[in-house]
Amino acid sequence: MSLHCENIVKTYSGKDVLREVTLDLQPGKIYGLIGRNGAGKTTLLSVLTAQNPATRGSVTLDGEGVWENRRSLARLCFSRELNANAESGLAGMKAKEYLRIAATYYEDWDKAMEERLVKLFDLDVKKKFAKMSKGMLSMVTIIVALCSKAPYTFLDEPVAGLDVVAREQFYKLLLEEYTSSGRTFVVSTHIIEEAADILEEVIILHEGKVLLEGNTQAFVDSAVHVSGKIEEVDAATAGLEVHHPETVGRSKGVTVFLKPGQRVDESRDVSVQPVSLQRAFVALCGEEEGK
Repeated sequence: MSLHCENIVKTYSGKDVLREVTLDLQPGKIYGLIGRNGAGKTTLLSVLTAQNPATRGSVTLDGEGVWENRRSLARLCFSRELNANAESGLAGMKAKEYLRIAATYYEDWDKAMEERLVKLFDLDVKKKFAKMSKGMLSMVTIIVALCSKAPYTFLDEPVAGLDVVAREQFYKLLLEEYTSSGRTFVVSTHIIEEAADILEEVIILHEGKVLLEGNTQAFVDSAVHVSGKIEEVDAATAGLEVHHPETVGRSKGVTVFLKPGQRVDESRDVSVQPVSLQRAFVALCGEEEGK
């Protein structure tokens, strides 16, 4: 069973927010969806889970279209940030009511897990959403995502507003559920370094297009940071894919993405260092427009 989208385009007010997005999400993996603000991450997740129709393109789960297909929809969970303002209609709802509604929708809902997580997070489920902090609202979305038991579960900024202890609890819970169930999780997050170790695959979305989709470690291993005097760095990286140059005086630093068989010329007087997922992402997406 795989979730596949083909040439997805989503247009708002004449502007393409998603541009020809094609993805194949395989079962039993944790994907990280990363991108700058406005890249289209939330829109993509909403289209993949049939919360929002695509302008063009198709989304299928195990060969069946997901739009208005109850069998497919029952296997998808999109747990997004809760908006508790008056306009959303959720302000007066209590967390226990929201969880009860979620439990009726997902046929494999794990009530025992729900009770355990409510206790773990010390969450007052009798409190209305309007009275909850952003972190508390995130806890509710995490509970829905994990307890749904949906084979394909999508989480949009799940740790927003959580302190470092609660974030670590979430990563541990996600790994435990993934290991025991083999479910597929797609996690959209801005806190890249914290989540990097649990993301088996990475999808980088930039200006509505998929810039990269692949194994996280392979992507990180393909990138190095090269620094030294300007002329030495230029010579050492000649003919290579260079991103995000930073120059201070006569010194220069660049991130290089190496294709198979390529190497930095370390006979030059340069320093070559590995990079983190976050630094590799910034190198690809952090350059100014037009560069």
